[in-house]
Amino acid sequence: MRFVTQVALVLALAMTGGAISAPAFAAKKEDPKKATGPKLNVSPEVIKSLQVAQKAVDAQDFAGAKAALAEADTKATSNDDKYQIGAIKLNTSIASKDSVLQGEALTQMLDSGLTPPEQAGQFNAVAADQAMGAKNYDLAIKRAQAALAAGYKPEAVNPTLAQAYFGKAGTANPSVEPQRSLNQQGLAALKAGAEAMKAAGQAVPAQWYQIGVSRAATAKLPEVTEWATLAYSAQPSGENLRTLIRLFQQANPNISNRENLDVLRLMAASGGLVVAGDFIEYAETASKLGIYGEVKSSIDQGRSKGVLNASQGGETYQAAVAKIASDKASLPSAEADAKKAANGKIAAATADAYMGYGDYAKAATMFELAKQKGGVDADEVSTRMGIAKALGGDNAAAKAAFQSVQGGSRKKIADLWIAYLGTKAA
Repeated sequence: MRFVTQVALVLALAMTGGAISAPAFAAKKEDPKKATGPKLNVSPEVIKSLQVAQKAVDAQDFAGAKAALAEADTKATSNDDKYQIGAIKLNTSIASKDSVLQGEALTQMLDSGLTPPEQAGQFNAVAADQAMGAKNYDLAIKRAQAALAAGYKPEAVNPTLAQAYFGKAGTANPSVEPQRSLNQQGLAALKAGAEAMKAAGQAVPAQWYQIGVSRAATAKLPEVTEWATLAYSAQPSGENLRTLIRLFQQANPNISNRENLDVLRLMAASGGLVVAGDFIEYAETASKLGIYGEVKSSIDQGRSKGVLNASQGGETYQAAVAKIASDKASLPSAEADAKKAANGKIAAATADAYMGYGDYAKAATMFELAKQKGGVDADEVSTRMGIAKALGGDNAAAKAAFQSVQGGSRKKIADLWIAYLGTKAA
């Protein structure tokens, strides 16, 4: 995949100004103290062909120039010859806007070993980008590494290097060698490019992080969560948070239904319920816990978005709807019982029901009562207190509740909610 956003690499080269040394064609002798290119001893036969090429360029006869340059190549016997031919090729490629010829010219000059150090980084960077465009991944890697070694624009070169590694990895099984290592090297280069962009005061395209997530996930690399976190930070969308949540679920397959419900609530709140399976999972989890209001609301939302048809989740939906009226009617007495109870279990269950019906104020009140009375899972009650506050619009109180969660999976779930609140506030 080619990155959508790249830092442009521009060659500002011309026959004048000393950008490319072309002593054979100077109208007058240059002051050697001002010369920026290497001192060349070009073969007379090569000079003759290059003079023909230069005259053709001046006349805008690029076909003639290329023919003369090809003839010069056959006469080259030294690195001096090859560098000088490459220099004229490069100027010809710029004048004729010929990227293929430009790549050939840069390769010829670089391989001669005579490219001035101040131009080596730029030349290698452009050559790497062109090799990448031609899908010559090994050459792109070689040139990009040389550009980086010369200290040239790491924010521009590292993304090209990353693409070259990814391209070389190809479409074979990315979780086995050598593909796995190639993907790791590509991710390291991409991360270095992102850090260089930040250091240069530039915004890193969110797409870079999304590519990192995709590559790390398919290669089954442990850094996938780090990339997903970066992707969400760069672009706090429901889709990116959904990726983080799914990674959390995969890494914690033994979380309880009660814990998973609070994860799915975050997906719903952030717009991360996307496919039919998301809505069905949410409805079925809520159904198992007897929270009928959320069964109905999740299926209704899926249907309103056109993701679920009338039959998907139908049995779960109808079973919940049949119980909603009586369940709601029981809440006032449950609330009264909770206040008289010796512990907070009834209060917590009543709070769950209120939250399922979207009454977040009453849910928060009952969760607070449950916490005061004790005898309940404090981390679960604090998590759900935070959710009720968040869904009710009190982000400051929600964050405080989530920050009080201390242990295990609950702490990780609370941290996901805190991340959501932080980006929402920003």
